[in-house]
Amino acid sequence: MVGISLTGIHYVYLAFIVFILTLMIRRRDTTMICVAGLFALGFLAAETLVGSVSGVFHSFIYATKELMGTIMIISIIVAMSRVLIRTGIHETMVAPLTSFIKTPAMAFWGIGLIMMLTSFFFWPSPAVALIGAVVLPVAARVGLPALGAAVAMNLFGHGIALSGDYIIQGAPKLTADAAGLPVSSVIQASVPLVIIMGLVTTSAAFWMMRRDLKNGTWRDGLVAEPSAAGALRGSDQDEGAPPVLTRNLRRALAVIIPLLFVADVAAMFMLQLQGGDATALVGGTAVFILVGVTLLAHRNQGLEKVTSYMIDGLVFGFKVFGPVIPIAAFFYLGDAALTELYGAVLPEGSQGIVNDLGMALAGVVPLNGAVGAVTLTITGVITGLDGSGFSGISLAGSIAQLFAAATGSDAATLTALGQVAAIWVGGGTLVPWALIPAAAICGVSPFELARRNLKPVLIGLLVTTAAAIFLI
Repeated sequence: MVGISLTGIHYVYLAFIVFILTLMIRRRDTTMICVAGLFALGFLAAETLVGSVSGVFHSFIYATKELMGTIMIISIIVAMSRVLIRTGIHETMVAPLTSFIKTPAMAFWGIGLIMMLTSFFFWPSPAVALIGAVVLPVAARVGLPALGAAVAMNLFGHGIALSGDYIIQGAPKLTADAAGLPVSSVIQASVPLVIIMGLVTTSAAFWMMRRDLKNGTWRDGLVAEPSAAGALRGSDQDEGAPPVLTRNLRRALAVIIPLLFVADVAAMFMLQLQGGDATALVGGTAVFILVGVTLLAHRNQGLEKVTSYMIDGLVFGFKVFGPVIPIAAFFYLGDAALTELYGAVLPEGSQGIVNDLGMALAGVVPLNGAVGAVTLTITGVITGLDGSGFSGISLAGSIAQLFAAATGSDAATLTALGQVAAIWVGGGTLVPWALIPAAAICGVSPFELARRNLKPVLIGLLVTTAAAIFLI
């Protein structure tokens, strides 16, 4: 592995990362600091005042383009859910679940397990869209706070399911290829680590939620309404009386709509649709449901109401994403955005600011098994800060191969540890813009969700790293 000389851009980026994370922990807004970071990095890269000022705007555009798919799926699901709630279809659809979910604890673990199983097959973002709007009203009815539901969906989906990725196998293939190992060996090595990380993190999150609710110190972080269902319902500013459907039609639609999403699941499986393709299928189905139900419910006003519901959904989506775009823009510069916006301003052989920092860390620590495990965890965390979780796991595989060769440690376990750390941080449990799908569907602040996840995930990483030291 060839070392990369760190430049001023690397050190400025690292300084702003520390500053931003500090402000997040202290529950302060980070928009201004992110803009300052964008300006500083732009000035170092472009070396002109005009270039750095323009770079701030171009960075915003870049982040918006990267996030647009998520913005649209959230907006469409919210628009669809609003018409379903206002017509009473939603109530009819979720009624059977009320007989199974009776307590907040059952809601937390039930939502989490459903999310995990769905995410294993179709990845978490489509899973959030598929199950979120259905189970959230039931969870709210039995007393599970919206933020608690978001934590469950997030940790089980973007944490456990995505870090293992045992069905689609995108993550283990990337890390295994980089480490020169068979995919099966990395998958096998990751099983105990994923189980330990999952059990420790979700148990810690649940215990902290129960403790804070009991002590009256729980912060629900709502961004729109006093409940998850309210966030989907909107502001009740529609003109005229609520639309009315006959009881039999409501019952029929309450069966047909879930069947349409089940058909989506079947299509994803048969056509091997993943990621953005799977999300697009769910989004397109939601659009047709929105149009069909609106025309049936509003009749002569249906054409206008379709537009009204779409606007409501888009307003909600951009309201949630507004604070996220500046910070996403900054962290995207740590990966491919810097080169795309400013050209080849990093040293030859650079893999991006974030990956360069991870390689530099691996180059200055002593080589032994225990230090190797800690280094892989830290490397995974650092590379996960770009918010994708996947961009840095190839680096984790390369560093694992380096430590394994130097110390005689188990390369597969080290590789799996770096994969777990990178995806838990960057795949959507700590980085605010990566966990937006769950936060937006639940109507809570992504920053509050990130803060709520912070302690459980850090505890899980410590315990999992300790376990890995014994396994290697």
